[in-house]
Amino acid sequence: MDDLDRKILVALQKDGRLTNGEVGEEVGLSPSVCSRRRTALEKAGVIAKYTAVVDPKRVHLNITALVSVSLSTHDERNAERFRQLVNTLPNVLEAYALTGEMDYHLKVVCEDLEDLSRFINRSLLPHKSVANVKTAIALQSLKETVALPL
Repeated sequence: MDDLDRKILVALQKDGRLTNGEVGEEVGLSPSVCSRRRTALEKAGVIAKYTAVVDPKRVHLNITALVSVSLSTHDERNAERFRQLVNTLPNVLEAYALTGEMDYHLKVVCEDLEDLSRFINRSLLPHKSVANVKTAIALQSLKETVALPL
């Protein structure tokens, strides 16, 4: 990957709907050369997918919570049960395995506090893989991005 590929990626991270002509114009390439490079980035898996970013508030998901989870036991089978659970929960936007006191950190969106309470009390706490849950509610978003620093 060279500087032109990086420039293509920066342009597409700003707006994934840009045509090859528009990207090419921005980075100084012809549309056909830009198209070949873009296709190569897609085939190599550098560009993983294209998606729309939806404003959660506009679809009534008004609460963002950061939920830390400790597992009941620390064996591979229990960790796999928890991974399977997380992948069935549409409210979970991101999930990370951690070092330190807690085992996992989840970014969760919900309609309101009642919805968050239902999520925690019906989806997480009763699950046999989960021992403890700590929740922090985001009061304000200072920065949200999926753009990588290229």
